[in-house]
Amino acid sequence: MKNALKNIFLAAGALTVISLSILRFTGLEPRYIDPRAEAFAENNRTAGPGLWLRGELVRDTITNWDFINEVDDPVRGNSIMLETQTWYGIPHSVTVNARPRGEDLYLSGSAQGDRLGEKFPLNKSWWTNIERDPRVRLKVDGKIYEATVALVQDYDEVVRLFGSDPITIGVDEDGTEQVTGIRYYWRVFQRNIPTYHDGSL
Repeated sequence: MKNALKNIFLAAGALTVISLSILRFTGLEPRYIDPRAEAFAENNRTAGPGLWLRGELVRDTITNWDFINEVDDPVRGNSIMLETQTWYGIPHSVTVNARPRGEDLYLSGSAQGDRLGEKFPLNKSWWTNIERDPRVRLKVDGKIYEATVALVQDYDEVVRLFGSDPITIGVDEDGTEQVTGIRYYWRVFQRNIPTYHDGSL
């Protein structure tokens, strides 16, 4: 009996390793549901997580991120994919909103409903991941950009950058005000790209 159980565990372990190895090579992008599709009404969400992202690695310095606004994927529009690092070593990737501002790029995400009951950054898995390990990979129009992200912590800076209050206030039927949504922003810094040169370029 013990040998049979041991063999089952070994087989399951081997199958897991083989499956992850294949996914590491082929990638597994996060699921995205068009808000206009019937599946959106059934799932009440536009996205689901994935694992590794695959694509051509960009090694050039990006001096203007506004090209993201021109991306028009037939399903995802100009949203981008983000690969984060989990504590257990298998990436967690999601579809996120990009906020390009010329030479600067920001990512944003919001907490609403039940997620407001959690303390930041536990509201979402990818928030937890990037606050623990800010090294990420972005996929934009089929290309991969390695980056590091940093939370924008200054309230006034967020309002100035995006022209809106990151905290949404709603009013109950009895007239009581309460927070109905909080949006966070992270600034993106390209990684493994030199930001200086010897003057010959």
